[in-house]
Amino acid sequence: MNNGNPFKYLFGPVSSARLGRSLGLDLLGAKICSLDCLYCEAGPTRQLTTARKPYAPVARLLAELRAYKENGGPEPEHITLGGLGEPCLNSDQGAIIHGVKEIYPDIPLAVLTNSTLLTDPKIRRELMAADVVLPSMDALNPGEFKNIARPCSGLDVKAIADSLIKFRKEYDGILRLEVLLLKGINDSEAALDLMRAFVAELQPDLVDVTTITRPGALPLVAPAARERLALWRSALSAASVAAKPEPTADGLIKGRDHIYKQPSDLSETIFQSLRRRPQTKNQLASSLEASLAQVEAALSSLLRTGKIEPAAGRLFFQVSRRRGL
Repeated sequence: MNNGNPFKYLFGPVSSARLGRSLGLDLLGAKICSLDCLYCEAGPTRQLTTARKPYAPVARLLAELRAYKENGGPEPEHITLGGLGEPCLNSDQGAIIHGVKEIYPDIPLAVLTNSTLLTDPKIRRELMAADVVLPSMDALNPGEFKNIARPCSGLDVKAIADSLIKFRKEYDGILRLEVLLLKGINDSEAALDLMRAFVAELQPDLVDVTTITRPGALPLVAPAARERLALWRSALSAASVAAKPEPTADGLIKGRDHIYKQPSDLSETIFQSLRRRPQTKNQLASSLEASLAQVEAALSSLLRTGKIEPAAGRLFFQVSRRRGL
């Protein structure tokens, strides 16, 4: 697929219970973020900042997307701006959104954001062109927000929440709020009361309440109990515009087997995808339209070279953190 010239910023597609087959664009190219969340599946933040810069060049991003389309890559159900860090930190995000929609005018564009930069009216205006925005808001209590998100200096959770409500009033696309719970950190009754009131005012189209299922920044962080997840899902779905649909068992999507010209093409595609998020072999096979045998062979090759390692009881695979890749 890559003909010896692997994509630097484009990755996937990946299977997502929220967005189906999602083709990702990494707007940072490194772990650059305004938060250093305890649970982040991309690992610890390397550069904690709120400064906007053209971290990933818009011309290179769009050139990779055109090359993917011209080479007949598996057609995605969404193009998703996200990756290793907070995409809104890229000062060219507005131009990137418009460029993506010119290349794939019929594919919905989604943006993942931790919500911290929505206090900037310019960023809120940029996101108006997206079809789906998935903001996260894990805690509204300042102490809990600090504990779970470990934010960049100067970020205020009340200002962030207020700006998200402002954005909702201006935005006519799909707003899908994400809340991630960690046992004993942000899953209390008091936290639920605050979040329920916030959701009632925000009125998102959907609320996704999740917990950790993949390795995060700190391996000792524990997932929320099932009964707490059920309680939060029920309460927040009732307060939102529509009830949350049940996710698929493994985010799997049926599709044809994609033909990769060389085994190394698939190996590099898998490696770049795993840089952004740990995944199972079944998820990789489904999202990349490759056979399970092809994926297993590629994973074996990557394991032999030490570029990846098993995680979470050997169910998931991730980029080797010992090598600092």
